[in-house]
Amino acid sequence: MNKINKVQLVLVVLFGLTFLFPLISSAQPIDPGCDPADPACPIDGGLSILIATGIGLGARKLVKRK
Repeated sequence: MNKINKVQLVLVVLFGLTFLFPLISSAQPIDPGCDPADPACPIDGGLSILIATGIGLGARKLVKRK
């Protein structure tokens, strides 16, 4: 890439970010979800990620041991 193409690329990215940030900042707030003390509140999202991470870490250690 020559110098002119790099400058054009940087300008396009900067203009794109300039127009993107106001759209992000004016978005509606995220729903906070349910109360953790409520028994009907699902906790399986984070828990399943932790379980999958533990399984992956254990498999990696088994493969590394061999």
